[in-house]
Amino acid sequence: MKWSLAPARLAEKCRQQGSPVIMVRVGWSADFGEALKQPVDAQTGAHALPDNWWAWPLALGKQDSDIEVTKRQWGAFYGTDLELQLRRRGIDTIILCGISTNIGVESTARNAWELGFNLLIAEDACSAASAEQHQGSMTNIFPRIARVRSTEDILAAL
Repeated sequence: MKWSLAPARLAEKCRQQGSPVIMVRVGWSADFGEALKQPVDAQTGAHALPDNWWAWPLALGKQDSDIEVTKRQWGAFYGTDLELQLRRRGIDTIILCGISTNIGVESTARNAWELGFNLLIAEDACSAASAEQHQGSMTNIFPRIARVRSTEDILAAL
């Protein structure tokens, strides 16, 4: 699926309203020494990452005021200070979007729900390797743990 400007639009609206924007990315050392290596049937593509995989997309419009979280797992909570960042700011609702709908976004959403956060999933601000993978999460998982809405609907409600 193609990445859109929807995440940038959501981030900008949140900034305008004084809400924190948290940017999450996956990161490992150059030798991927801390990456998981359990035997699995379908290997991840970490070995084939593009040279600029660590850079924030310019279109995202990242600001110095944005909070950066680096994850080393699929979800953004495990092994990071994301929960602490949210709780100390009194945040109980998360607008979630990102790449890898069925892996990173879904793992983060499941963890957030288990931790008691309210979730809004911006359907058109998420993407996956295939439409089937994206739709599987949107249809089967997210409605059980979140509210799934379009970027336009979320922007109108903010």
